[in-house]
Amino acid sequence: RAGGRPVMVEFVSANPTGPLHVGHGRQAAIGDAIGALLESQGWRVTREFYYNDAGAQIRNLGLSVQARIREKLGVRAEFPADGYHGDYVREIAEKYLDAGNTDGEDLEAVTRFAVAELRREQDLDLQAFGVRFDSYYLESSLYRDGRVQKAVQALIDSGKAFEQDGALWLKTTEYGDDKDRVMRKSDGAYTYFVPDVAYHIAKWERGFTRAINIQGSDHHSTVTRVRAGLQAASAKWERRIPQGYPDYVLHKMVTVMKGGEEMKISKRAGSYVTLRELIDEVGRDAVRFFLLSRKADADFVFDIDLAKSQSEENPVYYVQYAHARICSVLEQWRTQFGGEDRAFPVTSALNAANFDSLRNVDLGPLGGARELALLQRLGEYAEILENAAAELAPHQIVFYLRELAGEFHSYYNAERILVAEAPLRSARLALCLAVRQVLRNGLSLLGVSQPEKM
Repeated sequence: RAGGRPVMVEFVSANPTGPLHVGHGRQAAIGDAIGALLESQGWRVTREFYYNDAGAQIRNLGLSVQARIREKLGVRAEFPADGYHGDYVREIAEKYLDAGNTDGEDLEAVTRFAVAELRREQDLDLQAFGVRFDSYYLESSLYRDGRVQKAVQALIDSGKAFEQDGALWLKTTEYGDDKDRVMRKSDGAYTYFVPDVAYHIAKWERGFTRAINIQGSDHHSTVTRVRAGLQAASAKWERRIPQGYPDYVLHKMVTVMKGGEEMKISKRAGSYVTLRELIDEVGRDAVRFFLLSRKADADFVFDIDLAKSQSEENPVYYVQYAHARICSVLEQWRTQFGGEDRAFPVTSALNAANFDSLRNVDLGPLGGARELALLQRLGEYAEILENAAAELAPHQIVFYLRELAGEFHSYYNAERILVAEAPLRSARLALCLAVRQVLRNGLSLLGVSQPEKM
């Protein structure tokens, strides 16, 4: 176990230029679940959101909102070629004018307002998704605090930088890259991987000797160059940044299907299905469970019709229903046998203290094949949990919960739990409560609720 060692899990880190899309949702679900898995193994986890609030995309957002403001005021407006076209841009323009601004000629003020609005919206979407962050880090602060300049100087001092064609390059080929990379272009602008290097140096200096980044697979090419930059920058340090720092979990994107057809466009976002739309359509639990049900590096098709169905084909319904069924059995037991079985150690909400008292229940009467299979499956949970945390693979918990729920449903349909014989009744009830506790634990790690009635 980690013994309280610190680890940073950075995820979502969306540009504040539009609503969160379903791909961000997959990243949020994966990152939050990985954080929970690591916490279960004794790590002290910090969940961080890195705001890319500097660069061309932010200027394009400001210009897009400015154009919509001018449009509303009846002023001729030229929309930027790389602008943002969703209805949300018009909404921000309206809010800007409603806030008492008479025009949108101050581009810096318009941009600040737009970024603040979108950050607030993203925060509300993540709150609706049940995802919290411990800290936020602004890309702009790297420039303001001189961290980008310090990182570049460290790279120059390492002897791994060189000038060519008026640009500053880094010898990333010495660290496994397929070609050397430009750090500073001939016009003086830094390429995007330079602030990434500065940011990860900041992580290291903040004491996070282990860091995990959850990112889309389109960031694959940045992995080698960021690691190369970190190794070069720390080459002369007493405590060098190791070769594999940071860890990366790269995920594929999500295709959303409804009625057998792919959903591509959200009128509000302009070009994609938003996370909020998906949550509103099927609920938080289904979105989180579904988005965690495949390996991160596998393409995922999100079937809205399946996510809304109340059948055993719907995996989240199937697992939650197993939990609710056991709660129902417990209520039946209280009604029928609560007075008779006063010695049975159970409360409505099991915790570590009173769950241990179930150890005193004699499980000897459990001899059926389904009962033994359930006991064996329960015994696997600790190892599954440890492996899922070590491999940063929350889908393993989803697979396990589906198997456990399936075996419980088979048992429930085949056997009567609350039989007349007290020893067998107590043993079967204890088995059910153990299944319920593991289902509750696993669903909680995934950020999915555990309903007692369905």
